[in-house]
Amino acid sequence: MRLAEHCRERLAEIRAADRFRRRRVIEGAHGPEVVADGRRCINFCSNDYLGLAADPTLSRRLAAAADELGTGSAASQLVTGHNAEHAALEAELADWVGRERALVFATGYAANVGVISALMGKRDHIVADALNHASLIDGARLSGAAKQVYTHANAGAADTALQACEGGHRLLVTDSVFSMDGDTAPLAALADSAQARDAWLAVDDAHGLGVFGPGGAGRVAEAGLGSDRVPLLLATLGKSVGAAGAFVAGDDDVIEAILQSARSLIFSTAPPPALAAAARAGVASARAGDDRRRHLHGLIARFRRGAAELDLPLETSDSPIQPLVLGAEARALTLSDALLARGYLVGAIRPPTVAPGTSRLRVTLTAGHSAAQVDGLLAALSDAIHDGAARRRCPARESA
Repeated sequence: MRLAEHCRERLAEIRAADRFRRRRVIEGAHGPEVVADGRRCINFCSNDYLGLAADPTLSRRLAAAADELGTGSAASQLVTGHNAEHAALEAELADWVGRERALVFATGYAANVGVISALMGKRDHIVADALNHASLIDGARLSGAAKQVYTHANAGAADTALQACEGGHRLLVTDSVFSMDGDTAPLAALADSAQARDAWLAVDDAHGLGVFGPGGAGRVAEAGLGSDRVPLLLATLGKSVGAAGAFVAGDDDVIEAILQSARSLIFSTAPPPALAAAARAGVASARAGDDRRRHLHGLIARFRRGAAELDLPLETSDSPIQPLVLGAEARALTLSDALLARGYLVGAIRPPTVAPGTSRLRVTLTAGHSAAQVDGLLAALSDAIHDGAARRRCPARESA
């Protein structure tokens, strides 16, 4: 069979299952209002939680740094790609999250895959939450370590799995805020289990950084967990920070060992120094962003109150991620299309991103939104659900 024929068959299967995805072309800046495929709409599916992705402070810093430093780093970090802007960004990130040192990667995926595979091997054991991000799953796979998956957010199940590990090192891995459900891992209980079972705890705080904790330092900081309890703290710079990239933070020797071993860092060109400069501006804005956080959490509460009045079956979440689980793929697509027709962009999330039978709308709120925009989304949801065609496709939640 020719490759093209094989791919046509695969694409036909994806379409038949209502799982075909396409990229929307966004014109202009990525903010709370966007032009998507030529249509102006209010965007409720971005991870720009503090509204910094189009902030003039970051864009001016990026432009000035690009004018001074150019557009590329020209080499990997261990050759000549490590610029003074990268070094300053790492120092500021470490200070923000209360760790001795931080190490910047090009993407969150590269960070998670690189860190896990750098530290774990075939004789070791990884215990992971069932709903961890794909990058954490792939990092575990690439490491070659034995892997056990525990019931989502169940600290007791994690402890049992750790206790069953024999020989080698043990790594307990979890997201802090889960990207598709918006709920939070029981971080303190997981830290207790890791400590009791002589395991290391790695937490990906990608969706918690900037939103929670003192100065926006994240869910781990909010829980009061230092490097003795969470020796591997990971997060991204492309969400609340409004830039791009990711980092791992921890004790000096831990970070040095990762720097010397992480293939996704060693064999990748370093991010542009101008981008690091923009990220530094984003970090400063996020740390000083208590007003943004207050506004964001007010919008989250407002949306949840309005959804309750409409009997919308939201998941339990105090984060900007507010999923409306609908069940079948077609139902999520229908409601997403109905909202777009009313001027609201909310993505339909389907397998394999989520489990079969749990397709959903993933509503994400940002500090860039207004109360009027949140009220408008609620009204549009109500209209779409009670519209004749949409109502047949949006009963009460089918399954979790």
